[in-house]
Amino acid sequence: MASVDQLAPPSTSQNRSSLRRNVGLIGLLWASAGSIIGSGWLYGAKNAVVAAGPAALISWGIGAVAIVLLAFVHAELGGMFPVAGGTARYPHYAFGGLAGMSFGWFAWLQAATVAPIEVEAMIGYAGHWHFAKSFLNDNGTLTTSGFIVAVILMGVFVAVNFLGVSVLARTNSAATWLKIFVPLLAIFTLAATHFHSSNFTSHGFAPFGSKGVLAAISTSGIVFALLGFEQAIQLAGESRNPKRDIPRAVLGSVAIGTLIYVLLQVVFIGALPGSSFAKGWDKLDFVGISGPFAGLATLVGLGWLTVVLYFDAIVSPGGTGLIYTTSTSRISYGLSKNGYAPRVFERTDARGVPVYGLIMSFVTGVVCFLPFPSWQQLVGFITSASVLMYAGAPLAFGAMRRRLPNRERSYRLPLGGVLSPLAFIVASLIIYWSGWQTLEKLGEAIVLGYLLLGGYARYASKKGLPNAPRISWKSAQWLPVYLLGIGVISWQGTFGGGQGNLPMWTDIAVVAVFSLAIYHWAIRVALPTDAIEQNIEDIEVVDAGGH
Repeated sequence: MASVDQLAPPSTSQNRSSLRRNVGLIGLLWASAGSIIGSGWLYGAKNAVVAAGPAALISWGIGAVAIVLLAFVHAELGGMFPVAGGTARYPHYAFGGLAGMSFGWFAWLQAATVAPIEVEAMIGYAGHWHFAKSFLNDNGTLTTSGFIVAVILMGVFVAVNFLGVSVLARTNSAATWLKIFVPLLAIFTLAATHFHSSNFTSHGFAPFGSKGVLAAISTSGIVFALLGFEQAIQLAGESRNPKRDIPRAVLGSVAIGTLIYVLLQVVFIGALPGSSFAKGWDKLDFVGISGPFAGLATLVGLGWLTVVLYFDAIVSPGGTGLIYTTSTSRISYGLSKNGYAPRVFERTDARGVPVYGLIMSFVTGVVCFLPFPSWQQLVGFITSASVLMYAGAPLAFGAMRRRLPNRERSYRLPLGGVLSPLAFIVASLIIYWSGWQTLEKLGEAIVLGYLLLGGYARYASKKGLPNAPRISWKSAQWLPVYLLGIGVISWQGTFGGGQGNLPMWTDIAVVAVFSLAIYHWAIRVALPTDAIEQNIEDIEVVDAGGH
């Protein structure tokens, strides 16, 4: 969950001010760690073991390595460019307007789908109570009454946001403590009272082979659970010592999140009664499985822990949903400021709330319940959208190493020339493992984004509007090839409804080679040094409150 400091209302053109640099290392670390420990812990362990069996531990390890690689790249860029919202800005620096618009849209997609995911998490765990059992079908999709409740909850998120940031500020600290404390409590309690080491081998450690291990990374919520380290980077404009503290906060939060999630997976597998997976891990079932950890606590007789978990399952996702509803409206505001969206999204009310951005956040959340009605399907979508957003950082990293080799770097990634392309390959693999069915819908969303943002950018340029963006086609020529290429490979692959023409391991090699070619192509055609420096200067002027 994002820090409250990140949520200061955007200033209007009549009331602009620079951000106050009053966030220290602990504040940055807590912002990222609190974002990583979200609703993912409520479902990730169950979904991963169903997909991969006890070998889900390997899935978590691979997912952690992937996120660490991306975090390393972001750590150097975050210390190098301490600006608010840095994740979506790095591609703009290196590749210009088209890349900036694209990765800005990916960031918006990621933020806009988090609140619906949190609503799904709340409804799933609420199934414990009799009145809420009718909200979900047996396959986890929303019933008509569940859809109505989901829409109401989205409305509550928006309504609270209209009350202003101060309402969120009063609950942020307590919610963050709760998000960290409750998983730790569950880990220690289950490990101390109910742990069966034989569970890890009784039905085979990896019953679904390597495909199950790899599919679990994207589709079961592993990557989704570990995402969020970038919150420290988004707060860079408010950090007291960003060049020193941002790398530490980014890497520290990933370490904390990885440790907690791996331990949660271990105790979940170890605490399960053998009867719950007697027919195989893919048929895992027990009373209360719709709320996995709370149901497990009930099953093993830990009634008091069940109460704590059900309470946290409402508070924790609800808090995150509130924050990301705000974030979505802020990104809409930023897209408008950059000239990619109509200026109506810059309008704020007396409390500094971007009104139309919040309305769009609500509409988008409701639409997400239609094609992606279950939590796991939503997770697959957001994982792809998120990694698309993150994939821009390794490319920007490579461009900066080549174009600005002597620029001050408070943290310099060792072996950056090797780890950066590797991070991009890993990001592409995570997107691929999401499966064709997810990427097909993501592709439709990307096309819609280009029609909306690209259409407006063209209109703004023709009309000579003052915020019309400069589209740099040449430096982003690799981008459409990359997006279409990943789509074609997924279509021909074996994950999530693909045609199966690319067998296992061959498909991974194809993704790796393709990604490496895109990486070096992008680096070669990146903007020249003077254009990059001009982009950086323009952003710094805007952040300082200039026009």
